[in-house]
Amino acid sequence: MFLTKTTETSTPLVDRASHAADQAIKSTQNVATQTVDKLASAMQDLRHDTLPVLNHAVEGVSAFAHRSVDSVRDASHQLRVKAEQASESTASYIRHDPLKSVLIAAATGAALMALVSLLTRNNNRR
Repeated sequence: MFLTKTTETSTPLVDRASHAADQAIKSTQNVATQTVDKLASAMQDLRHDTLPVLNHAVEGVSAFAHRSVDSVRDASHQLRVKAEQASESTASYIRHDPLKSVLIAAATGAALMALVSLLTRNNNRR
């Protein structure tokens, strides 16, 4: 008789506990689903907000690279033009004053040889 009353009393208690556990699980699932949905929405918003910034940054880097290439190309062209002008000027000078040009070249060569000789003599003494 005592056992029967305990069993009869425990069954509704177990049912209520089981029902409460089911409710807790469903509530937790709902909260988890809502949290994941909010996180996905936030990620989508972040992606939407950062995409234009990233595109702008990429465009800026690309423009900088193009300007750099153009600048190097222009500098190279100017250097080539100046070298051609110097070459033409030197050739013109040599045509108009060949004797003077040969004497200047000989003097420059002699000065360079004297400098090299002086430097090698100083290195040999050490």
